[in-house]
Amino acid sequence: MRATFRSLIAIVLFGRLTPTTVAQSAPDDRSPRVDAVFASWTADTPGCAVGVSQDGREVLARAYGSADLEHAVANTPDTIFEAGSVSKQFTASAILLLAQAGKLKLDDPIQRYLPELPDYRTPVTLRHLLHHTSGLRDWEAVVLAAGWPRGTRVHTHAHVLDIMSRQKALNFPPGSEYLYNTGAYNLLAVVVARVSGKSFAQYTRDMIFEPLGMTHTQWRDDYTRIVKGRAIAYQRAADGYHMQMPFEDVHGNGGLLTTVGDLLRWNRNFTSERVGGRALVTELQRRGRLSDGLEIAYARGLRVTQFRGVPEVSHSGSTAGYRAFLARYPDQAVSVAVLCNAAEADTTALTHAVAELYLGGALAAPAAASPAPVDATSLARWAGLYRSVRTGEPLRIIVEDGRLRAEPRGALVPVSESEFTMAAGQSRLQFRGEGAGRSFDLVGPDGQLVHYAIAPEFKPTAAELAAYEGTYVSDEAEATYTIRVRDGVLFAMQRPDRRLALTPAYKDAFTGSPIPLFLFRRDVRGQVEALSLGLGNVRDLRFRRQPPEATTPAGN
Repeated sequence: MRATFRSLIAIVLFGRLTPTTVAQSAPDDRSPRVDAVFASWTADTPGCAVGVSQDGREVLARAYGSADLEHAVANTPDTIFEAGSVSKQFTASAILLLAQAGKLKLDDPIQRYLPELPDYRTPVTLRHLLHHTSGLRDWEAVVLAAGWPRGTRVHTHAHVLDIMSRQKALNFPPGSEYLYNTGAYNLLAVVVARVSGKSFAQYTRDMIFEPLGMTHTQWRDDYTRIVKGRAIAYQRAADGYHMQMPFEDVHGNGGLLTTVGDLLRWNRNFTSERVGGRALVTELQRRGRLSDGLEIAYARGLRVTQFRGVPEVSHSGSTAGYRAFLARYPDQAVSVAVLCNAAEADTTALTHAVAELYLGGALAAPAAASPAPVDATSLARWAGLYRSVRTGEPLRIIVEDGRLRAEPRGALVPVSESEFTMAAGQSRLQFRGEGAGRSFDLVGPDGQLVHYAIAPEFKPTAAELAAYEGTYVSDEAEATYTIRVRDGVLFAMQRPDRRLALTPAYKDAFTGSPIPLFLFRRDVRGQVEALSLGLGNVRDLRFRRQPPEATTPAGN
């Protein structure tokens, strides 16, 4: 009776009959094995939809779990989810279509279209934004530093422009590094609107969605708009699931409301070339190149990599409680789309598990984890606190249960006594030196190298902690931190309700959550004069120390 009732609700809301746990198109012989991949998603949980196409034809569309736990509505293959950063390839496409039309050039400076942004005395181009090599600070990290992270306030593109207009410095010279910057794609969406003379939503609908028959796809440019058939997003907590919806209007970086079927229609354009022709699909997949000549895996809203020896063109996505992954395997003419409304869903792993069923013998055997034998004494040699020479952020290496771990990045797998891999082999650490001269190079998947040097542990006295007390102000973040010592612990306080405990790392450097680095800066006399925050994709966000007479205590 309960299942029948849910099915009747689904008929009313979606106009079709859908089973409680699984809904599908005509099954192929791999459907039961796909069902097994998603077996943990039931009527009592949120879940996912999955679609597979082969040789341009949809061969599987199934769904699992609930779209709405309060009203017992099942997910279906036509359920609309939010695609997170999978959305970026559509923003990149809009820019490339405008370039094809001669309305902009990829090497134009961004200020030509967004004069609100400062002049950084070095060109920051649209090409840089597409490849995440611009050096621009990411606005979402700035609002985190200000104490109002995404999800706590309604942010719009006007806010993005306002925040970016106040940033006085870049993270690095444009083109010299790859650093993922979701806010760059918000700026690109604004550029599309200004150059095309249409809203970003209208331009992409006219030029991409409608020509490809993506009838279920739109942007979440007004989070209050009713969207029929949309799944609610959830986050699991100790007392059960809680709704975790994106309450903001920024889009272009994410914010694409779509279905697995529409994503497969989009992927078919890479062979049909109906929208944009060969030029568009070629340029979308053109990987970026740094100023030193290093080619990175990130193209234009797409990652061009491999999965077990097979070329893969893909992107993952996450916004609030939504998770997504869209992959295309061009040599086998296979595409897999996975959309979920559960924050704990690992859509990358789910997509790859499904892809394995359709790629079969084309895949290389999984890499066997065969760590080199390294004795405990050799492991302990590398334990200690290190700091990034590039950003100052600390990284602690510890020995735990007979293995090296990089906190908080995870376990290290030994290749030799001095070389280790991390993140399923995606990154490599090469240690060298002895004692106070120890260091390591962290080489990422793209070959980018960051050098870490050993940093002496800092155990400050009460007097040393007191020297940091004061009020620190940033015009760039429009925020103030009051630093106080309470019961022998240094705290960073904002407003009456926000107090962050700071843990000493190395001299003048502290770690906190959710801000990884608080670094106090000194003048030529050795007096503390400023506070610098490191937030990953925002570096050296400065807060100047106020004179004592200008200080107003904040909280207890």
